[in-house]
Amino acid sequence: MRGYLRTLALFFVFAILIVGIGQIAGHYMGLDPTASLVLFLALGLLVNFVMYFWSAKMVLRTYRARIVTPQEAPRLHRIIDRVVLRSGVPKPTVAIIPGPTPNAFATGRNPKNAVVAATEGILHLLDDDELEGVLAHEISHVQNRDILIMTIASAFAMAISYMAWMFLFARNRDANPLLGLLLWILAPIAAMIIQLAISRSREFAADASGAKILGNGEPLARALMKLEAGVNAYPMRRGDPSTASMFIVNPFRGARLQSLFRSHPRTEARVERLRNQRL
Repeated sequence: MRGYLRTLALFFVFAILIVGIGQIAGHYMGLDPTASLVLFLALGLLVNFVMYFWSAKMVLRTYRARIVTPQEAPRLHRIIDRVVLRSGVPKPTVAIIPGPTPNAFATGRNPKNAVVAATEGILHLLDDDELEGVLAHEISHVQNRDILIMTIASAFAMAISYMAWMFLFARNRDANPLLGLLLWILAPIAAMIIQLAISRSREFAADASGAKILGNGEPLARALMKLEAGVNAYPMRRGDPSTASMFIVNPFRGARLQSLFRSHPRTEARVERLRNQRL
């Protein structure tokens, strides 16, 4: 509940930011402020509507993920079967990503069209209990409809970026050009910070609900520590850094940024919460 309240609060900040920038953008471009707000929000929603339905196929192709049957990956399917039985969600499609980087992610627009993908590296690194903790985390993303939440957040961020970009084409001579330049630079940064904060909030929520599915947060806590060390040793060599938030830990080198620009919470903070969580 705390995670959902935090996410709602961040969406409220997003809404205030969009309305404020929409009003300013309308003034700069000589448009009706309400019309400009609706226009750019609609553009953001349109782009993300397309991504919502096609992103799963795109990200699987990006990471060369291969759909596997129970005969091809019996251990992975067996553990996922245990998790979905406890969670009550439909069993997702199962995929394996080639490469030594230990990681996993979930994608898909709803529980009936979900895909859970695990790397070869994570299958070699974790024992069954730890892998079950990771998969419970990913199933929780599906159960909590986090893909939809992040799609909406992305739409808001994209709308703000469109508005900021249009400041370059402002034709209102009475408007302050310095203010326009500052908004063009700062608005997308503010949108990105809020989007990343929502992503971190959803990671905490998936940790908590994944631990509840299993009745034990310790396996996921141990897995997160192993994954942090494993990613540092074997970072992802190919892929799109903009998809980093999909993974259970950031798979790319350079993930140790200041807290505002992290796609994931600090691993130490996640482990501490899991070990202090009441189930």
